[in-house]
Amino acid sequence: MSHVTENRQDRAGTTTGGYLPGIRDVVVLELKQRLRSRGWYIMLAIWFVLTGLVTWLTWASWNASQEAQRAYSGYVAPPETGPGSMIFEVVLAFVLLFALLVAPALSANAVNGDRAGGTLAILQVTLLQPGQILWGKFVAAWAAALAFLVASTPFLVIGVALGGMTPGHVLVALLMLAVEVGVVCAVGVGISALAGRPLFSIVVTYLAVAALAVGTLIAFGLGTGLTQGTIMANQPQYRAYEQLSNGPAEPQYTCSGPLQEQRVMRTERVAWLLAMNPYVVVADAIPYPDRAGQQGFRSVGAIESISQGARYALAGPEGTYPCANGEVKPQYLAQSTPMWPLGLGLQLLVAALLMWLGWRALRTPAHRLARGTRIA
Repeated sequence: MSHVTENRQDRAGTTTGGYLPGIRDVVVLELKQRLRSRGWYIMLAIWFVLTGLVTWLTWASWNASQEAQRAYSGYVAPPETGPGSMIFEVVLAFVLLFALLVAPALSANAVNGDRAGGTLAILQVTLLQPGQILWGKFVAAWAAALAFLVASTPFLVIGVALGGMTPGHVLVALLMLAVEVGVVCAVGVGISALAGRPLFSIVVTYLAVAALAVGTLIAFGLGTGLTQGTIMANQPQYRAYEQLSNGPAEPQYTCSGPLQEQRVMRTERVAWLLAMNPYVVVADAIPYPDRAGQQGFRSVGAIESISQGARYALAGPEGTYPCANGEVKPQYLAQSTPMWPLGLGLQLLVAALLMWLGWRALRTPAHRLARGTRIA
């Protein structure tokens, strides 16, 4: 009896080598298994080729558009407005899309895949704690997913080489992409520890990713219809097109007339749903130049437009509706109040909850197992 008690106390505390070395052992074991798989290298090569193809097509499209403009209007773009910005944004959107598709495949069967193969019980009877097993599998899945991100880095750097971007843009974009991949891997590992079948956990993980990427947009769109309200505003008087194109950097309109009650959508009440979207988190974290003093129309890229759209939703009608409370509203919202910390915090909260539930499911001895669960 004393021997059993000592073993239980040893399992309840840290392992002989410490907590972090135990995680390291699981990571090394997982990575060795992945590196022995030929399919992983094939996927990595396909990823590299596809990203290069997207980069080349974007560059060719930009050149074709410039040739068309030169032929019809004689306009020649200045050197600072080269294809670098366009290539950076297209490759960034493409890499984030496929990262959200690859990460679940690398993490959603990390735990129940071993359970189905009869190897999870071997780890559970060692001195490894449930947290060490779970964290080790998460770090291994994250490292495998980051390899795909590293393979796409040269094509993001092309944006700096071709002008229009700075090294800071690439560094921030890579950092946020790595964080988003880590969030998806944590969600996948947590679900794989909770689900009994690998196929079920993979499907649920993809559904969770779809909920973040698409479901947040749908929920935001439906939620805005339930947040109707009123605001006091007067009539905007818009300037002529010639004044906007050739004149100084002035607002597009002036406010005149008495204040009247206007029905508006209180988007700031449901903007937190939009903040959880991975594209919003990545787009809003990138440091963009201040365009508030630019003359004429303010042209922004697709990724920057995502950030601006989310900021307009967060500001609500009080900060964006024309002539709300008799004030001219800015056409470009500066990054003084970033939105991405809110979205990333909510994502991390969901991932932490799933990891905690997965840790509870891995604790031994297990008091109850689903019917048909393989032990060893």
